[in-house]
Amino acid sequence: MNALLSPLCYALGYLMGLAAFYAMARRRGIATPGVMALMGAGLIGGLAGANLSQWVFGGTAGKTVLGAVAFGYLSVFLYKRHLGITRPTGDLFAVALCAGEAVGRFGCYFGGCCYGVPVSRAIVPWAIWQHGAWRHPTQIYLSLAALLILGALLVYERRGPRENALFYLQGLLYCLARFVIEFYREHPTPPVDGLTVAQWACLGGCVFFAAQLTRLLRLPSPKEAASHAPVSPLRPAGRA
Repeated sequence: MNALLSPLCYALGYLMGLAAFYAMARRRGIATPGVMALMGAGLIGGLAGANLSQWVFGGTAGKTVLGAVAFGYLSVFLYKRHLGITRPTGDLFAVALCAGEAVGRFGCYFGGCCYGVPVSRAIVPWAIWQHGAWRHPTQIYLSLAALLILGALLVYERRGPRENALFYLQGLLYCLARFVIEFYREHPTPPVDGLTVAQWACLGGCVFFAAQLTRLLRLPSPKEAASHAPVSPLRPAGRA
């Protein structure tokens, strides 16, 4: 049964991500053929990066979300330049990643990968039996984290934030959540200075996304910029 449920959940995760991307594109009024082509580029690059990164850094077959994000971002960046699209589209991918992972992580759960460290059920009553021991259900932790981040993004979206603010916020929250959850995951390779490779990557991601979000929030709003714009000497102030 699990052999069927795992690929089914992965497929549903991709479909949820695509649906969330399209829904946000329509909300922003940019569901154009070019933007939808970006979605395809991000999906292909993300799939390639997920498998390649797992093979290089993990030494086994499988997928890693951090590799998918990195390669997906690079693919979208290059394809946007090719198409000549200059409008930010990161917010679309932010909600897509959260929606997709919230469902897709159940594929990891049923497939038995990305499992947690052994733990006593007396301490963690919700522990699950995998690989010969009771373990933290880290796949479910990651799914719930993605769902909570998605909820935070949708609430923040109602405030009309600047474009790409959702993208930087999602990146920051995901890196923080992943950093914590990594302490409860089983790792085939030893840590580096007490932290896993994923945790070091998350720390770097936190710095990057926090800096970008802070920079974006410090920019004057379009209304503020217009109010401080100099008045043309050829046009009286206060008249259009």
